[in-house]
Amino acid sequence: MDAWHPRDLRGAGRDPPDPRWPSGARLALQFVLNVEEGAERTVLNGDDGSEDYLPEIPGTGRRLGQRHYSAEGFHDYGARVGFWRLLRLFETRGLPLTAFAAGRALELNPEAGAALTERGHEVAGHGYRWIDYRDVDEATERAHIARTCRIIEAATGRRPVGWYTGRVSPNTRRLLVEAGGFLYDSDAYDDERPYWLSEGGRSHLVIPYSLVTNDIRWLLSPGCATADDFFALLRDAFDVLWAEGRDRSGLMSVGLHARISGHPARIAAVARFLDHVADHDGVWICRRREIAEHWIRHFGVNGN
Repeated sequence: MDAWHPRDLRGAGRDPPDPRWPSGARLALQFVLNVEEGAERTVLNGDDGSEDYLPEIPGTGRRLGQRHYSAEGFHDYGARVGFWRLLRLFETRGLPLTAFAAGRALELNPEAGAALTERGHEVAGHGYRWIDYRDVDEATERAHIARTCRIIEAATGRRPVGWYTGRVSPNTRRLLVEAGGFLYDSDAYDDERPYWLSEGGRSHLVIPYSLVTNDIRWLLSPGCATADDFFALLRDAFDVLWAEGRDRSGLMSVGLHARISGHPARIAAVARFLDHVADHDGVWICRRREIAEHWIRHFGVNGN
């Protein structure tokens, strides 16, 4: 059994631990902004071709050996426009974010890292490149983790304590544990509460993420076509978890991307969801770093 990637169908079973969120909150709500633009596949980054995951441009595919100007523009919009629109939205509401930032994205656009820091948001690592790390050898991935940490620290003044690769290799989590200094990673979709993994006296906290309450639904079929669709998806998930929180507090993750939710027709759904949340008490809106610190403080390393 791989200790860092166990297949555990039981989890906490019928009696999961009470998270004991601050102020007795019945729900912890955490927003992630993925900062990936510039780190995607492109010949400009030394790849053999261009990004091919472009549902907004039907019929397109990877173009080997050449630039794909439409694909570049789709991503560039996120960095040039969408990122700032989302930051303004959360700034006007006084709400915190955790950014999953690819090292290459901040390397090309360090102003984004500085802006996140100025507004008090957390910046976690998201790989050096926004690529599938199953195709990357162990030595290169180890170097990418170290390089990303240096880039984030240079851009924000603080080394990342969280990590989310997204498309992990069999080595990713072990390399993070070996590197040290991380409070958590979020490369998991198997639970709604944090949990511990351990091997050989080393422990590692996992804070699961979600691809359901995530704006990637805009680009999948069947998915969201209008702001009403995405708002309803987020609202319904929130309402269920908030109701369950009377007896058992939970955690909800919302994943956003600047090149997706940063468009005017889509950010409307995020704004409406924030209005909906504001109408409810007992909600702790937080950074992922704070979830990790809370879990360690209340349950101890490798606690239950």
